[in-house]
Amino acid sequence: MSPPQPTDREAALKDQAATAAVALVESGMRIGLGSGSTATLAIQHLAERLKTGALRDIAASASSVATFAEAVRLGIPLLPDDLPLDLDLTIDGADEIDGELNMIKGGGGALLREKIVAQASARVVIVADASKLSPRLGTHWAVPVEVLGFGWRSQARYLEGLGAEVTLRSGRTGQPFLTDSGNLILDCRFGPIEDAPALDRAIRARAGIVEHGLFIGMAHDVFVAGEDGVQHHVRPVR
Repeated sequence: MSPPQPTDREAALKDQAATAAVALVESGMRIGLGSGSTATLAIQHLAERLKTGALRDIAASASSVATFAEAVRLGIPLLPDDLPLDLDLTIDGADEIDGELNMIKGGGGALLREKIVAQASARVVIVADASKLSPRLGTHWAVPVEVLGFGWRSQARYLEGLGAEVTLRSGRTGQPFLTDSGNLILDCRFGPIEDAPALDRAIRARAGIVEHGLFIGMAHDVFVAGEDGVQHHVRPVR
């Protein structure tokens, strides 16, 4: 089933949130570009600021093949894929966000590259709508786990042993979905996750698992578009 189309007001609020995130970008910065529809809004605003001269001398790193193509289309200068420099700021979206700004990402399948870009960034800024907020990760969204094709059923059994209901993600043609790196994705429904950092460590412990969609302690700022306008959340200081 296709997701419901946003109303004009919802679309306008998401656009405002993207605009607020892009306002943090300064000339001379190296920027990470996220993936998905909300991140695309930010990319478009970034390109407009370059076009008008409000921004100069930036270079970007794209977190997916689709984002790379969009950046090229809009004339945004891009860094090489080997990421020769660390990034000042990354703007991305999320599928589910808890009260401490931990996230589930990877609904579009770009979790591996998104995490590489996020970890290479001094500041990670997330743009989302209010429906992505959750009292506990896993309440509304499965955790995507990227795995090698070799032995993937073994990884599925391991994840089931951790408490997940595991589904191999399919593409539009009904064949297994392949990531930009040629891997498979297992969507793992754990339900509300009691201890996300512990689950992060448990998933990472298995050979053949390339990466997963739990983004723990990575977001610094989250701009949320909701009925009350755009709210700016900052990660709690521990």
